[in-house]
Amino acid sequence: MLLTITEKTKKDIFISLFQLLKAASSSITIIFLEDHAYIQGMDGSHVCLFDARIYNVWFDKYEILEDDLKNVCLNSQILYNILSMSQEQDSITLHYDGAADSIEIDLTNTKGEFNKYFKVPLIDMETDLLEIPSVDYDVEFSIKAKKMNELISQLATFGDVIDIKCSEEKIDLISKGDCGEMLVNIPIDDLSEFSISEGQIIDISYSLNYINKMCITTKLASEIEMSISADMPLKIKYDLGNNSSVMFFLAPKVE
Repeated sequence: MLLTITEKTKKDIFISLFQLLKAASSSITIIFLEDHAYIQGMDGSHVCLFDARIYNVWFDKYEILEDDLKNVCLNSQILYNILSMSQEQDSITLHYDGAADSIEIDLTNTKGEFNKYFKVPLIDMETDLLEIPSVDYDVEFSIKAKKMNELISQLATFGDVIDIKCSEEKIDLISKGDCGEMLVNIPIDDLSEFSISEGQIIDISYSLNYINKMCITTKLASEIEMSISADMPLKIKYDLGNNSSVMFFLAPKVE
């Protein structure tokens, strides 16, 4: 298996992806298929599911041979630490041959910086993939990732639960705790996209700590797509381009 990324924007996206995933789980499994790399996993509490699909055309080079190991599991913190050492002019290459017990990561540079080479041992772990059903959500909207990052960070100052209230006119984000209460009113006209089932009013709560982890970076995409239904997991989606994406599903808080 071999994949290479040279474009700076995509390198930033790739590094930011694993910044989010290592916050959700200490280990991740990457499944290298013929036309895409697939990542699915859950946090230790089984509250948050992540699902990423990156197609071969997204990479500068993507090759998987018939006798190459298809499923690789590795420590997400170590992987992120290595990727974050990449310099602006570096190319990132991940590769291994056959039924390997480690994956090699090369950070190579043609502009005078030193090349760096890493070998990371794989973890022996069973992987059970979940089938994610297609759901028609009651509320769907898109918001600037930078703005959402800022709002969630501010809301986290006041509590660890976020209450999301949606109507045909507005969206309210509420956080409260011993320090006080914060309410953010988002007019529908200020959103990039918005849809809601006619006459529907949604009032649902989620862990603010988890949402904060999902919105910690603004480099994955310029927009965050959010989908909400009563008694259904919240879906947060980042469009990575080239038909590739990463999605997070977060179970609602139970009273």
